[in-house]
Amino acid sequence: MQGCRDYQGNKAMISIEAASVTTEPQTFAVPRLRIGDLDIGFPCVQAALSGYSDWPMRLLAREHGASYTVCEVMLDQFLVSLKDRQKNRHFLYNTPEEQPVAGQLMGAEPEQFVAGAQKLVEAGFAVIDINFGCPVKKVLGRCRGGFHLTQPRVALEIVRRTRDTVPPNIPVTVKMRRGMDDSSESRDNFFQILEGVFDAGLSAATVHGRTVLQRYNGPSRWEFLREVKQAFPNRTILGSGDLFTAADCFRMMQQTGIDGVTIARGAIGNPWIFQQARALAEGLPLPAPPTVSVQRAVMLRHWELSESLYGPVRTPTLMRKFGIKYSASHPLHLEVRPCFAQIRSKQQWLSVLDQWYGYDSPGVYPSSAGFQDQTEGCSD
Repeated sequence: MQGCRDYQGNKAMISIEAASVTTEPQTFAVPRLRIGDLDIGFPCVQAALSGYSDWPMRLLAREHGASYTVCEVMLDQFLVSLKDRQKNRHFLYNTPEEQPVAGQLMGAEPEQFVAGAQKLVEAGFAVIDINFGCPVKKVLGRCRGGFHLTQPRVALEIVRRTRDTVPPNIPVTVKMRRGMDDSSESRDNFFQILEGVFDAGLSAATVHGRTVLQRYNGPSRWEFLREVKQAFPNRTILGSGDLFTAADCFRMMQQTGIDGVTIARGAIGNPWIFQQARALAEGLPLPAPPTVSVQRAVMLRHWELSESLYGPVRTPTLMRKFGIKYSASHPLHLEVRPCFAQIRSKQQWLSVLDQWYGYDSPGVYPSSAGFQDQTEGCSD
């Protein structure tokens, strides 16, 4: 596995070819990402993914080249009442080798939000990320996530109180979508909130190019990210939405001028996307997809990490969804995928690996269509 080498930034001019290969390659300087006083370096990071970006997934992303990761979103109300028990330890679990890692928080009331942020600080997260982007209906119905884009006053009260409570050395950031919908009112709310976010001292904003009501349907509007960066040229802006290949990451940065990207669905079962992105940033050719034997080794490690955190009883159910995603890199993915969907035990997991990953052959790049399913929870 490729470790996280120091990323110099601004020195490498990379060539990004259009996916259609109908235009001439263009070059641009890859930026070096900073979030507050944190020197992140490589500008391709792993986004928060509900139900996915737990410690095993984050650690694997780091080992394959991600410079920074974000924990799956947690509810302030849940954190405030969370008991320190063995069965709950995975929620706040993080380790030194994956730092810096951010804890993402979502809620409705400023008071509870602040209390939840304190829990994340106590747990050792290096950054506190505020979720104003989740499009899940049950979240919106409880005035959380993307709902805050309709109420700038409440959103900015949460932002200010969180920034005032979190120690000054810990950056606070925000994740937003481009608005609730495409109305002029939503647009005005977005820019009012984002301006207030930076005035309150937040260090960075991640902007997803879809609206809340759009969820994951239709393309992400990267041109909106360009507008945001032009409006806030001296602020750290990261982009999100439709990042399914390493080349996508650099196209987004090149086309919009943003400072970095957060890879969400494109990283599930595909930690190699960070390794591939680092190669492009260094001016190297795009690496070949991981071979079947390389995939097997990573999947075995993922299981062991998961089992060490969750225990042998819970791990099979949790790993089933990851196996389905990993199968997209197998040359016979249509046959392999259903086998992972039936996993109920470690022995079954090992049997699938023996049957389909017990030999070596070239892998394939996952089809972007395979990432288009609406992954459960707040993602991308």
